[in-house]
Amino acid sequence: MAVNYTAPRAQDLLPVAGVRIGVAEAGIRKANRKDLTVFLLDEGSTVGAVFTQNRYAAAPVQVCREHLAAGQGIRAMVINTGNANAGTGEPGLANARQTARALAEILQVESGQVLPFSTGVIMEPLPLERLLAGLPAALADASGVAGASGGQWLKAAEGIMTTDTVPKAISRQAVVGGKTVTVSGVAKGAGMIRPNMATMLGYVATDAAVAPSLMNTLARRLADDSFNRVTVDGDTSTNDSFVVVATGKAGNPAVTDFNGADGQALLAAMTEVAQFLAHAIVRDGEGATKFITVRVEGGANTDECLKAAYAVAHSPLVKTAFFASDPNLGRILAAVGYAGIADLDATKIELHLGDVHVVKGGGRNPDYREEDGQRVMKASEILVRVGLGRGGAAETVWTCDFSHDYVTINADYRS
Repeated sequence: MAVNYTAPRAQDLLPVAGVRIGVAEAGIRKANRKDLTVFLLDEGSTVGAVFTQNRYAAAPVQVCREHLAAGQGIRAMVINTGNANAGTGEPGLANARQTARALAEILQVESGQVLPFSTGVIMEPLPLERLLAGLPAALADASGVAGASGGQWLKAAEGIMTTDTVPKAISRQAVVGGKTVTVSGVAKGAGMIRPNMATMLGYVATDAAVAPSLMNTLARRLADDSFNRVTVDGDTSTNDSFVVVATGKAGNPAVTDFNGADGQALLAAMTEVAQFLAHAIVRDGEGATKFITVRVEGGANTDECLKAAYAVAHSPLVKTAFFASDPNLGRILAAVGYAGIADLDATKIELHLGDVHVVKGGGRNPDYREEDGQRVMKASEILVRVGLGRGGAAETVWTCDFSHDYVTINADYRS
């Protein structure tokens, strides 16, 4: 059960002009489940993306990078769940390319205009025949009356799930250049979640017009403020992909920078969507019972703030203490101490747990009472605030606790 998060309703999701979505049951790994999704993009759409920094990048990630670099203009995306097509060598690359080629032939576009994505079990051959056999049903779904509806975003969110317990989708609107523009997005992820990027797939589209030269910058900025600030278990996946699409159908003058009012308005709406999806991944973390915000302040620079925040957020000892509602808060101090800040002065460390001041001047606050710490620890949403006393930089990371269910879910992952 996700922490304070429920599945979105179809009626709350908005269509994005220039995007059609189709979902099918192809039996990639299991029968009778949505596992094949296509996004069809109108000609003229601009696309930006960021991918995993894991050197063992999956075959579809490699193919996506090739196709985006070719600059032919992306017209479609195809996503399968149930199989990651990672660790599959040259046959895996051939399967990813054949997936793109097959969809391109049906759509009468170039294969370089199709981006393939996969998620699921690593090091197992992609069942290509089943995937290709499912494409007509997915395309038929996209071509129907509902293909351009907001409800298709919910189906897409369902169609890319793996160990997720709830689909993740959201829509927002903003005024850009005097036009109302729509932003809708979906994501998947619950385990193998760590920044740069997490084991997630994320797709955010807007009907706003955005200069093509800005799209990769936009994708990176959105990722850095959302998906690259979450962690569940510290494992970086082989398949992480985050794609941003701008169809230009809203009729606004193209956004050419993010400094002016229009750029700021669009960036704010898209950041809200990306952060919501990233938070939903953490809230749905495998076995999660608590949503934890780790805020590190007073750093000399953002890099050391992130080092400290991730040290806390990744620590199994910290995360199990949160699961147990045990204010064993020395574990947080230990994590900050080994975060890799070479000249850290421990006598300047401050620690707050919610509204409770736990550590003052590097030592236990004389006014701190353990029952106050336990009161905060029992909540389902917890703020941890660490002060480094070194400067004015600050960063925030979102994580969850470790429960018995995390072990059970991952022990049974392939069953």
